[in-house]
Amino acid sequence: MKEAPAQVRWERHTQRPLFGMALGFAVAYAVPIVDPDASREVVSACLAVEWVVWGAFALDYVVRLALAERRVEFVRGHWLDLCAVVLPLVQPLRLLRLVSTLLLVGQRARMASQVRLTTYVAGSVVGLLMFGSLAVLSVERDSPNGNIKTLGDAVWWSFTTMTTVGYGDHAPTTGVGRMLAVGLMLSGIALLGVVTANIAAWFIARFEMDDVEERRQTEAIRVLTEEVRALRAEVASLSGAAVPGQVGEEKVR
Repeated sequence: MKEAPAQVRWERHTQRPLFGMALGFAVAYAVPIVDPDASREVVSACLAVEWVVWGAFALDYVVRLALAERRVEFVRGHWLDLCAVVLPLVQPLRLLRLVSTLLLVGQRARMASQVRLTTYVAGSVVGLLMFGSLAVLSVERDSPNGNIKTLGDAVWWSFTTMTTVGYGDHAPTTGVGRMLAVGLMLSGIALLGVVTANIAAWFIARFEMDDVEERRQTEAIRVLTEEVRALRAEVASLSGAAVPGQVGEEKVR
């Protein structure tokens, strides 16, 4: 059996640890926003966790690049990973580290063959809803004209924005908040398209299975009918051969 390339083996072994670190990043990102009165030590610890997680993903990219057999093609095929790694270095903002981590987690999740499309889409929806709510709350809470002041308001706004409903009762007023709104709108449209396509594909597959089963049953009935006809023909031929014999016996008597 052919051994998997070193890059593939590395991705298999690091997939779960990096996913666990991404969950740690989510907690570290959420704590200072949910609890704005947290101590400086807690905020510093969360900030350190965010940078450690980003560093782990950056190291993962470097190792994968080193293990790749064709590095130029690897960079071309994983340009989004590279952008996500370089992005926080250009302007080290917490929001940029959030975006980069989401991109990296999404790229690694799509590499996992055991992750089904439905699970990936559901995870993307939950992740975007959670991080979008936290991000908009962090930039809108202190805005003088903002009306997104609580986590409940932020979650409600994110949900209505992602579904493109947009009641208008809550809306961002800052430039960063509006950029987040644009991102959530585009993401929501894309995810709705994926969900709709996934549901349609499920129904098509189901109809195809029913059609195959119906054809199988029809073929079984046809074969059974042919066998019954053959048996009837055989019985008729045997009966025809037996009748002349009986007539000859009666003449002898």
